[in-house]
Amino acid sequence: MSKEKKHKKEVKIEEVKEETKTKEEKKAEKTEEDKDKRIAELEAEVNELKEQLLRKAAEFENYKRRTENDQLNILTYAAESFIVKLLPIVDDFERSLAHIEEAQDIEAIKRGIKLIYDKLMKVLEEQGVKKIDAVGKPFDVEYHEALMQQKDDSVEPHTVLDEIEKGYMYKDKVIRHAKVIVSEETSEEPEQANNEAQEEE
Repeated sequence: MSKEKKHKKEVKIEEVKEETKTKEEKKAEKTEEDKDKRIAELEAEVNELKEQLLRKAAEFENYKRRTENDQLNILTYAAESFIVKLLPIVDDFERSLAHIEEAQDIEAIKRGIKLIYDKLMKVLEEQGVKKIDAVGKPFDVEYHEALMQQKDDSVEPHTVLDEIEKGYMYKDKVIRHAKVIVSEETSEEPEQANNEAQEEE
């Protein structure tokens, strides 16, 4: 092979090498550009998600604050509707008290007080408040509080004879036990029980 041909071949090889190198460099540069572009996209996405998260956190805090305020208002003003229903009864009492000094008819005063009382009891019943029926019933610690015992042969032992203070329930809950007088056991019954026990022995 001539010197010239050899030189040309070497030049061609160098050119091919150079071309290949350039292609690889270009490919590497493109890969770098793609990586940079993808990183920029991901960073933008992360920033957007951060902003969304901050917005949601702020919205949740506002919602929480509103809910707490609403609950506080509910607790603070829970009795409002009930009080509004009681106000006409207070008005009736005030009107009665304003005229009680000059009233001559005792029966009319009694009737007026009875009407106001009935009105009050109706409002309480509408709210789920009811009296505990105690007199004549067997004593029950769930509903009654015994203040004393009394002998009474006309009823069974442990029967409520009288109420000192009425008991009340609110829906299904006792809010005040009835304070009552209860019939005590007769002395005959323990003797009878003793006699029966001795007979069995």
